[in-house]
Amino acid sequence: MSLDLSRTLSQLQAMASRMRGARDDRAARVRTSLDALRSAQPATIIDRAEKAERRFAFLAAEPFEQPSAHHPAPPRPPDYCALAVDGSHIDVDRHLPARCALINLGGCALIYGGHPSARLWSSPHLYATEEELALRDPDSPTREEPLQGALLGLVRAVEEVRALADAAQQAPASLPTVALVDGTLLLLELSSGSPGGGGFPPFVRRQLLQGGLLPALDALRALAQLRPLAVASYISMPNATEVAGALRLALCPFPVADCSANCGDKRPGQRPCDAVHGLNDRALFGELLAPGERSALFRSRSSIAREYGEHQVCFFYVNVGPELARVEMPEWVARNTRLLDLVHAAVLDQCRRGGGYPPVLQEAHEQAVISGADREEFRLLVHEALEGEHLPAYTSEKERSKRLRAV
Repeated sequence: MSLDLSRTLSQLQAMASRMRGARDDRAARVRTSLDALRSAQPATIIDRAEKAERRFAFLAAEPFEQPSAHHPAPPRPPDYCALAVDGSHIDVDRHLPARCALINLGGCALIYGGHPSARLWSSPHLYATEEELALRDPDSPTREEPLQGALLGLVRAVEEVRALADAAQQAPASLPTVALVDGTLLLLELSSGSPGGGGFPPFVRRQLLQGGLLPALDALRALAQLRPLAVASYISMPNATEVAGALRLALCPFPVADCSANCGDKRPGQRPCDAVHGLNDRALFGELLAPGERSALFRSRSSIAREYGEHQVCFFYVNVGPELARVEMPEWVARNTRLLDLVHAAVLDQCRRGGGYPPVLQEAHEQAVISGADREEFRLLVHEALEGEHLPAYTSEKERSKRLRAV
């Protein structure tokens, strides 16, 4: 037995006891934060954020309206199309006899109304050549970044949006269409504030953004100018703190929100803005929004979002009933009332049909997911392909030991 569950259980019970003891304090901080949310003014937050620049230690969203505003559910179109694309991947594995990676994209198109229909698809792509297994600097051919780990995940995220643009072109032009991806639209691993985000050289950022994601969003926006098409991402159980960060700006008593200079000697819990310490945005809006309502609109001020140009990422929170979700969209969707209402209405309808989670995303995930059995079969196929060409299909002794246990 590798895990002593009896000892783990006692530790979990101690954790739960500590959480119960902190519950009343957390409830008081939520009430204080909600009061601050109701009194906060967008212009004040934006002005303080611009004055603080990089001296403010928290990520603060930019509100488009009074931060505590909430909006009821708009009517759902009688006929509409829901599109979704999701992805999964197999990373480069040094224990395999061949260096390769795989990205599998899955998609779903569901049409509701007078002529309902459904379409499912999947598309795997193997990365196996030297050209495919690295991103190269066009200005310095010897400089490259291997396509593995976080970079492979970023490439997959870009390919999901590209596939979404392709799927949107095939959707019925006469129907209002909502095109969704799962998770954030922000390539946060490229952000200077993320672990390792500063480690990617500029040519990687250019290829992923200017050469990949932004052209795909351009294609979606061009389609939206011809037909009612809204693009968004859906984040279940979000843990973001951007609105809480905006509240910290509103609560800061100093002329300039310079965290190091003003509060560098204070521990968490002792700073003037710590009414929101330990709270995420979901904790705030979970108390504010009734089922079906969405929050005010906000724009992300993360460092990577600023590189999105006309596609800067905006978001709102929505109470779908079983949970509070975060919905992100390009600014051109957020600024269009018709498209914004379409996103709100379609997300609620999807969550109602799916028991709390959009079925179009669930079905896209099912097409994209690579199971444990699939991964093992892929490993065997790699061996068989090499053996078929009379190539050595070796593996590491560590990998072999996992399969042939001995004492």
